[in-house]
Amino acid sequence: MSLLIKGASVLGAEPTDVYVDGGMIREIGAPSASADEVVDASGLVLLPGLVDLHTHLRQPGREDAETVASGAAAAAAGGYTAVLAMANTSPVTDTAEAAVSVWELGREAGLADVFPVGAVTKGLAGEELAELALMNRSRAGVTVFSDDGRCVSDPRVMRRALEYVKAFGGVISQHSQDPSLAPYGSACCHEGELSGRLGLPGWPGVAEEVIVARDVMLARHTGSRVHVAHASTAGTVEVLRWAKAQAEKDGSWAVTAEVTPHHLLLTTDLLAGYDPTFKVNPPLRPAEDVEALRAALADGTIDAVATDHAPHARQDKEHAFVDAAFGMLGLEEALSVVSTVMVSSGLLDWAGLARVMSTTPARIAGLEGHGRPIAVGEPANLALVDPAATYVVDRDRSLSLSRNNPWHDRKLTGRVTATFLRGEQTYGG
Repeated sequence: MSLLIKGASVLGAEPTDVYVDGGMIREIGAPSASADEVVDASGLVLLPGLVDLHTHLRQPGREDAETVASGAAAAAAGGYTAVLAMANTSPVTDTAEAAVSVWELGREAGLADVFPVGAVTKGLAGEELAELALMNRSRAGVTVFSDDGRCVSDPRVMRRALEYVKAFGGVISQHSQDPSLAPYGSACCHEGELSGRLGLPGWPGVAEEVIVARDVMLARHTGSRVHVAHASTAGTVEVLRWAKAQAEKDGSWAVTAEVTPHHLLLTTDLLAGYDPTFKVNPPLRPAEDVEALRAALADGTIDAVATDHAPHARQDKEHAFVDAAFGMLGLEEALSVVSTVMVSSGLLDWAGLARVMSTTPARIAGLEGHGRPIAVGEPANLALVDPAATYVVDRDRSLSLSRNNPWHDRKLTGRVTATFLRGEQTYGG
């Protein structure tokens, strides 16, 4: 079916019409043909479909928390047309067969393109490299590899991984957590006065920063690409600024980084009530780190926003804080959070939001059909946003199977009203 998106503000510019047919943008401006369907986009901003570099879809293994289909539905509601599904499933996505299985589940759902992230090491054990090349050559075409949830802490293993993926243009996305400084499972609160007062095991910022510093040096040494997942501290921003300057001079290696919506807005003070909804890894940080992350996203030191959408069944979250699972939902409200924090404040305009939530993530992951300009001849992967809409988040209306939503009862500005995957509407009325 042909589609006319009428009167949309493309990237916040003057309103125009966008004519779609056969899954592609055919005309911009007054259309020369009538459309089967017309969407009134007056007052709305048209963006390229969003791309999430960091999504946990839990299937296979924890379908009680999320499935590929339910996660794809939540993604579409958030304006996403492509998501990268992390490898820490059960079994782990560390083989070509496992990667293809996740990819096929995404195709069956048909609501967003789901691209599996392959594990760096077998079983996320940090010891032996997984089937990196086989996953890349499979139908899933895996380009991003991560042991997210655990750090590739052995520098020799990380070096070998960087060398290996260089051959086919892959990238290693690192969960930067030195386990000797922030032990897995126990460290759960930013180390500082509050963690001491609450009696919660501390997760110091330096446990992230030393891994980031090590990995950018390994990327330089190997001439490869490293991606810093969920950057959370001002110290990490300093390392990234130095590393990017060096990489630009050398031209033979690259470092990129992402920040989550929750690290752009929420602070460690929320942990004072011991609410396990706010238990996340890396932990929420103080306000000075939040400010540094916002500035780094605005000036390009941090390349992208990634949700780290981490659904959990109630039985895994409803515990004492130290025993609850790490993670929070992110797909459905991500654009609204970035709009509230970055666009409303003037740190980014709508074109800038498209850069950090669509264009750059697609480039990092090597996704050819996503993050493209809104131009004639491009795939019609699009999102419509009401920039003036304000709403209060209700976790019970989520399309995710889980309810660990940190935005519940919070007022946000800017809301996705419709999403289109190759011209087919996947969300909106």
